[in-house]
Amino acid sequence: SLEFLYLGGNFITAIPPELAKLPSLRYLVLCDNKIQSIPPQLAQLHSLRSLSLHNNLLTYLPREILNLVHLEELSLRGNPLVVRFVRDLTYNPPSLQELAGRTVKTRNVPYAPSDLPDSLVRYLSLASNCPNPKCGGVYFDSCVRQIKFVDFCGKYRLPLMHYLCSPECSSPYSSASQSSTSQSESDSEDEASVAAHRMQKVLLG
Repeated sequence: SLEFLYLGGNFITAIPPELAKLPSLRYLVLCDNKIQSIPPQLAQLHSLRSLSLHNNLLTYLPREILNLVHLEELSLRGNPLVVRFVRDLTYNPPSLQELAGRTVKTRNVPYAPSDLPDSLVRYLSLASNCPNPKCGGVYFDSCVRQIKFVDFCGKYRLPLMHYLCSPECSSPYSSASQSSTSQSESDSEDEASVAAHRMQKVLLG
């Protein structure tokens, strides 16, 4: 039944995903810590109204944060994602196993569990679809991390982490250099579906 949880100023470095098991939580204060990432499980806090994350070490927000449908206040000031956006994101070339797995999945090569070792069957089941609608590819362990800007209130554009299958798969809406006022045909459904009333306050400064 917990509704208010204040954990500010405790040198916390990670948020335990178990916080998502507090269905009545309305106000969560995690400011003035050393938090570097937000677990996507927090998107299960459907009663959350206010989330204070200022003065941490965040460089991105998970896209799942858009599922916090009742969130009215989000404080992000004093984080690297506000002070300086992530630009230098590395890409590790895919392994031969990943290249083979991508080929099997994208070309719909038929196979049965009896055809492959159990470890490869499990591996093929872990394929993630590339979010670029013009791609249609998949990836396993090797992907490109990029910042995707999502509009809140028609005024603020928050950076969320965006995963692509390769550097060539980058699209205009995933570019960190895109103007906040420009719109393109490839704007994501996430950005288009976020209503202005969803966020009353986004505290960035």
